[in-house]
Amino acid sequence: MHTTSVIQTNDFDITINGIKSSLLDLFPGFNEQDRLGIVVRQSGGSAGASALLMATITKFYDFHRPLLGNGPGKLRIYPEFYIFHVGKQHMDHYWMDVWTPNKEVIVEDDPEQILEAVNDRHITRLLVEDIEPSWATFLPETISSAELRIKSAIAYSPTGRVQNHDVRITSCPAAEGYVFSSLKRSGEMFEQAQYDKLIDLRKSLTVTGRAVETYRQIRVSEAFQMLTHSTAPSPTTRLYISMA
Repeated sequence: MHTTSVIQTNDFDITINGIKSSLLDLFPGFNEQDRLGIVVRQSGGSAGASALLMATITKFYDFHRPLLGNGPGKLRIYPEFYIFHVGKQHMDHYWMDVWTPNKEVIVEDDPEQILEAVNDRHITRLLVEDIEPSWATFLPETISSAELRIKSAIAYSPTGRVQNHDVRITSCPAAEGYVFSSLKRSGEMFEQAQYDKLIDLRKSLTVTGRAVETYRQIRVSEAFQMLTHSTAPSPTTRLYISMA
């Protein structure tokens, strides 16, 4: 629980359509049972969603803050937030309080398999990379399960800035420090040139000493078509279809 005594909810500034807002405005009804999922498709890509991830983790801890601690009678807990790494693990999120390691989920590069993994973890708030939506193959029951449960969908960019954004999140130096620690911990996953580029990219997001990221609210149904560029069913999905 690295962040609990260092970062507070008011350390993040959120605007929606230029209006000062809160996480509850972005995620209406958010509570301690909500589960955040981020689909990541490229090395270090989730760093571009780190401000929202850290703000949401901090809000989760607000529900439990009086009881948090490592001593007798105290509560040691991490949110049920998951990173879905498409194809291979793209970053380590330990320093951003994504823990235990089973929450770093590696999934096949296939839309059906990704959405099944999201369903299996009961995700209620879904973040996907801001890519051109494409027509993908899903089992109807996979879509139905997701539509009944997922309450919010957000598009993010690995660069930290999306086109036509309506959400702006200004982070804090402490949160950004954990992002840099995560990138450093993930160093073996990157080529040196990749790592240097990611570090430079994070530094370029700084405005008056604080990192600023932008996002776009999207329909949940749109998010399903933005899980990956891959549209052809994988062998696993083809097997499922043949059994239906």
